Amino acid sequence: MSTIVAVLKNNVACIAADSLTSFGDTLQAAAYVTDYDKILRFAENNYIGIVGSAAHHLVIRNLLEKHADKIDFSDRFSIFESMRQIHPILKEEYFLNSKDEDDDSYESSRVDALIINNSGIFGLYSLREVDQYTRFWAIGSGAEFALGAMQVAYDMLDDAAVVARAGIEAGATFDNSSALPMTSYSLELA
Repeated sequence: MSTIVAVLKNNVACIAADSLTSFGDTLQAAAYVTDYDKILRFAENNYIGIVGSAAHHLVIRNLLEKHADKIDFSDRFSIFESMRQIHPILKEEYFLNSKDEDDDSYESSRVDALIINNSGIFGLYSLREVDQYTRFWAIGSGAEFALGAMQVAYDMLDDAAVVARAGIEAGATFDNSSALPMTSYSLELA
């Protein structure tokens, strides 16, 4: 699946991701593809890292370009409202299969993501839940390893990017669906 992390430290937000894509048992390493970056840039200062289906990356990239007027990542409620508005678009224009095997209360978007911008770091989840984090968070199959590494590194290191690197390296080391190289982006909070 992936390891994607977001870290907030000393008024700097950083998002980082591994680069491995898998299709069942077939692994697609960064050396074999031209576009292995799992982080998309939206507008001037929004970065979004997406886990799950490999198709999500192109779908969300196209959606961000075609429907930018419906998307606002400035705060927790705006992210929720944006996802509420684009969910029907995902179904109608991109043929999202929203049926989960679970008996969820709401229809799933099947998208999990981390977002950083000048307002902080946010997690976006498949039922349109949105959380804002104060220190760091991780998603994907390597998330548990990344969270452990970042918990240890956070108080010892002053640089958000270095803490994020510790998370991605732990995910790439211990999760068989994550691999280096990594990509990362940082920005200062407003």
